[in-house]
Amino acid sequence: MTLFKGSGVAIVTPFHEDRSINFEEFGKLLDWHVEQGTDAIIVCGTTGEAATLTKEEQQETIQFAVDRINKRIPVIAGTGSNHTAHAIEMSQYAESVGVDGLLVINPYYNKTTQKGIIAHFYAIADSVSIPIIVYNVPGRTGMNISPATLKELSKHKNIIGVKEASGNISQIADIAMLCGSDFSIYSGNDDHIVPILSLGGVGVISVSANIIPKDMHNLVINYLERNVEKSLELQLKTNPLNHALFIETNPIPIKTAMNLLGFKVGPLRLPLVDMEEKNLEKLKQALLNYGFVIS
Repeated sequence: MTLFKGSGVAIVTPFHEDRSINFEEFGKLLDWHVEQGTDAIIVCGTTGEAATLTKEEQQETIQFAVDRINKRIPVIAGTGSNHTAHAIEMSQYAESVGVDGLLVINPYYNKTTQKGIIAHFYAIADSVSIPIIVYNVPGRTGMNISPATLKELSKHKNIIGVKEASGNISQIADIAMLCGSDFSIYSGNDDHIVPILSLGGVGVISVSANIIPKDMHNLVINYLERNVEKSLELQLKTNPLNHALFIETNPIPIKTAMNLLGFKVGPLRLPLVDMEEKNLEKLKQALLNYGFVIS
């Protein structure tokens, strides 16, 4: 089963100046992404600052996204936690309000063993009846999900794919070999999309799509339609911007860029803070080089 093919946006959570959630702006962003050709919405992920949302805010944001999108494209909710019982609770809530699938990160900080990862994901997958994409991002969690572990996870009927952000292309090739074509591989790095598609990947869960949704959609769809040359052209075109959007911890640069471009996504929540001036200038230059006009 494939939840979506193409570009899913890891969407930001807009805040008012008092750092409460700006649902009016969030609704505008959701509608804009549908109009721009985004293939799926991933809400309450890292880019959405889920780590600093309360349980109630996370639930309200998920429900708002489901209601506003109204089945126009898939809505996938980030419901992972290093506390398995909490991940189950959030996953069951997300299912109850109508999400199309879940993005679940592997346990962080307390970490575990590969055996523990399997037990963690099976417990979550057993508690719901909707598809789950496993999120492997060792740079954030301090722990890698091995290809052999993903093979075991892929045996569960509800675990249908992985968002791979390890940056290890050899590992991703092993995942494709072990898990087979029915297991969906999504790039978790915007600068690695074409290499992952070449290994049988079906899309990206993208940060850059917050500001270049059409290009990220076209990058994937061109490859899937065998126009590899055009896809590669877009990968190389977007990479300087992709890199600039990770010059500091995500989502600091993407929210900064969106505010510079006239999106009213507001401030960050601590511990995230405004960009260093030298990095801000680099980000501005990357936006100008891409053809944006900065307001």
